[in-house]
Amino acid sequence: MNELNLELLRKLCNNGDVIWTLHAIKRVRERKIKMQEVLDCIQCGEIIEQYPSDKPLPSCLISAIIKTKQIHAVVSSDGKEIYIITAYIPTLDDWESDYKTRKEQTQ
Repeated sequence: MNELNLELLRKLCNNGDVIWTLHAIKRVRERKIKMQEVLDCIQCGEIIEQYPSDKPLPSCLISAIIKTKQIHAVVSSDGKEIYIITAYIPTLDDWESDYKTRKEQTQ
């Protein structure tokens, strides 16, 4: 298993096979993102980056606009469950105006 499949992630999400990491729970609270908004991001967003070599499982970055709020969610999956790793509201400091393209890091 290397790259994650959005269709499978959505199916697991629909089935309620979702595990929230403690890190994700802490971050969404700090960032005032509702847990439902993260689930909605998975349901209607698109994968904008894949991290196939992440350990212990491959992960990906999903981007969506939920009720006018741009959200990014990092998730992983073992094919049986989806793990919410973190979620955040991207900024133009790091992302192009489409919020799907990372800005080049200048030294």
